[in-house]
Amino acid sequence: MKNLLSEIRDCKVCDAHLPLGPRPIVAAHPEARIIIIGQAPGTKVHETGVPWDDPSGRQLRKWLGVSDEVFYDETKIALVPMGFCYPGKGKGGDLPPRPECAPLWHQKLWDSMPNLELIILIGTYAQKYYLKGEMEKNLTETVKAYKKYLPNYFPLPHPSPRNRFWLTKNPWFEDEVLEDLRNQIANYLHQS
Repeated sequence: MKNLLSEIRDCKVCDAHLPLGPRPIVAAHPEARIIIIGQAPGTKVHETGVPWDDPSGRQLRKWLGVSDEVFYDETKIALVPMGFCYPGKGKGGDLPPRPECAPLWHQKLWDSMPNLELIILIGTYAQKYYLKGEMEKNLTETVKAYKKYLPNYFPLPHPSPRNRFWLTKNPWFEDEVLEDLRNQIANYLHQS
């Protein structure tokens, strides 16, 4: 795993497409039982090199019901984005994750983490990649149907502050989904 992580962090496959240059962000360990697959690092995470070290990350930790200490314990939770580097700015936010990363690195990471039990898919990019034809017609419907993907996958919207409107419009998410998510997380963490 140490060699694989070094190889990922040294990756320059997309260098020509990255406005801030390559800085692959990943956290993983062979003992991890939970993996969180996000989109791609933003500018703050690119600067610090710490996954989810931004307002979205703080919101995600609240959703999961875990402390920073637990969240950043790689033996418990692996943090793997669809695109490992900051992709640049688009019209309505950051550009989509670079398409090269997931096919190049994800399976190698999975093969190095034999204890994985729960894969949390954050946002449409991760859900389309992993749920393929099983995904509902959109993110909202996919998240609403989260039970159909258990015990392997748990789809979530992105915890970005930009999604406040979505959260307000879908109160069932906080009332039902987050309670189940916290129970799932606590169960897996308790077993480790």
